[in-house]
Amino acid sequence: MALYLYLSVTGENRIARYSVDLETGYLQLKENTALESGPAPLAVDPQQRFLYAGLRSTREVLSFEIDQDNGSLRQFASVTIDSDPCCLSTDNTGRFLFSAHYGGGLIGVHPIGQDGAVHGPPVEWRETQQFAHYTQTDASNQFVFLPHVSDSNVIYQFRFDESTGKLTPNDPPTVSQPLGTGPRHYVHHPSLKVVYVDNEQGCSVTAYHFDSEKGTLAPFQTLSTLPEGWQGENTCAQIHIDPTGRFLYASNRGHESIACYRIDQSTGELESVGQAPTEPMPRAFNIDPEGRYLFAGGLESDNMASYSINQETGALDRLETYNVGKSPMWIHLMHIGS
Repeated sequence: MALYLYLSVTGENRIARYSVDLETGYLQLKENTALESGPAPLAVDPQQRFLYAGLRSTREVLSFEIDQDNGSLRQFASVTIDSDPCCLSTDNTGRFLFSAHYGGGLIGVHPIGQDGAVHGPPVEWRETQQFAHYTQTDASNQFVFLPHVSDSNVIYQFRFDESTGKLTPNDPPTVSQPLGTGPRHYVHHPSLKVVYVDNEQGCSVTAYHFDSEKGTLAPFQTLSTLPEGWQGENTCAQIHIDPTGRFLYASNRGHESIACYRIDQSTGELESVGQAPTEPMPRAFNIDPEGRYLFAGGLESDNMASYSINQETGALDRLETYNVGKSPMWIHLMHIGS
């Protein structure tokens, strides 16, 4: 089984595919898939047969078949949408594609056909507030959250019907935030009923108790992503959790680092283990499926840094720096083959 890293190189209108050495984490460029405009968010179906790419400038979603022998991509469908997507994800059945729309202030749900292609029109196209940023389903495929940054500063809560793709506002429909928080992205803990949200303007991570029966969030801890006493402009971007649920990471744009946390396996509480310096403007980063390596793209440096994850502490040890092209925007890793 081979491990591949897929990278949206937005400034060069391509998706790059790299092989990842399982023993060293070393990357080797295998293929560039040229596109007519710059790709941004990427998503993959649960069976890892299809990859979806959002093109923000042309307001499209492209569907690709993933070669199960070598991981190469073949575009076979596209659909035009009415707003530019900043995030894509599929539901747990692979029958629907969610999209969050920053400028449009909405969430969309498009059907995915049996052929794996995203189709239109959407079955759900729901306005919320401006600056919507990220969305995905929970493990039960019944609940969806939609964080909003900047002045909107709120998390929307929805119930999801996996048979129709329809969304229904939950009770309550939103989770209010302290002034200046700006919830941006979130991750579910793989075994605990906890959700972690990174806060763009607040430069922090908030842990929420997740009521898996009602599908609602209740905050219980917030920690800064920055070192104590640091002064300067900063915003948070993405958040990721290692597959075992032991470690959590969030990216700092301004401090130019990846904030690292250890997770208490009984309570879900976080403990900071410091910040690892990284490339300027680390908008995108991700972790391999085994939780051994982390890769972070520098939007302003056109580089990508690789790290090994200390399996005892969760701290990051820098390995290599790769020049990957203009504006690396989204990173996805997955195994291909048997």
